[in-house]
Amino acid sequence: MEFCARSPLARPLMTTIGALAALVGAAVPSATLFANDGPAPFTVVETGKRYDKLQAAVDAIGDGKGTIAIAPGHYAQCAVQQAGDISYLATQPGSATFDGVACEGKAALVLRGHSAEVSGLIFQGIRVPDFNGAGIRLERGNLTVAQSWFRDSQEGILTNDDPGGELVVDQSTFTRLGTCDGSGGCAHSLYIGDYGDVRVTRSRFEQGRGGHYLKSRAARIEVASCSFDDSAGKGTNYMIDLPDGATGRISNNWFVQGRDKENYSAFIAVAAEGKDHSSAGLTVVGNDARFAPGVTRTSAFVADWSGDRLSVGENKLGDGLNRLEER
Repeated sequence: MEFCARSPLARPLMTTIGALAALVGAAVPSATLFANDGPAPFTVVETGKRYDKLQAAVDAIGDGKGTIAIAPGHYAQCAVQQAGDISYLATQPGSATFDGVACEGKAALVLRGHSAEVSGLIFQGIRVPDFNGAGIRLERGNLTVAQSWFRDSQEGILTNDDPGGELVVDQSTFTRLGTCDGSGGCAHSLYIGDYGDVRVTRSRFEQGRGGHYLKSRAARIEVASCSFDDSAGKGTNYMIDLPDGATGRISNNWFVQGRDKENYSAFIAVAAEGKDHSSAGLTVVGNDARFAPGVTRTSAFVADWSGDRLSVGENKLGDGLNRLEER
């Protein structure tokens, strides 16, 4: 996995994940932690009980609070969390892969409990008939994702609306995601509904296969210290799309727009579909944006349909990029 430079924004998140990882290490025997082919790879840390199926471990926690330690392996499984607060932690980050299986025709993890945390997991090859197959489908509640990799699926993370919820994504990678093949519109690498607060930090988006890299209908968003590498993208659109408007901050990110675009008119789009949220004071500062080598065109770094007063500060922009275009 490839991550971006360290940002102080995500330190509270990583402190929480680190504490959980320490809990896993203390509570689960080392033979379980490093077993590649051993039985019952899913351990509920609080009870020490092991399960063959992830869904069984989730059901064992139920509406309580618990941590599931996931041993290294390749899993053709999925699970639905109906309630409770559950942490899904790989015992060795990057060694546990959920591949090709979606619950309810949605995702490898379908989350509609109170909260969930996901760390160190790989999600790949999730495809469903409606073209919205995702590693994670968040239907309600809070979600924190760290050190995880979403690749070669129709979407990485897709959420429903939860205006009272919080989504945090840190140190994660989104590779070869998105599609516009479905009749219902495009899927995206990371597609967030009307959530109350969204933070995406120190993460990488690359090699998109359609749609936008990050599309969010949240009222408030923070995107910091991430990279958006579209140099090997195919038929992609915006790198960040805030279709209903949003406040917040987009800072210290690195953007490269590639050659193969369905829409190259803007890197960041604000309120292109409507104005459900105010964008007044949305701050875009400290970013580095350019075209891939050999690409010659003009585009807007920020395209704004909101009519609100944005704060587009000092950004390093390559040739052919207009700082702000009001539409």
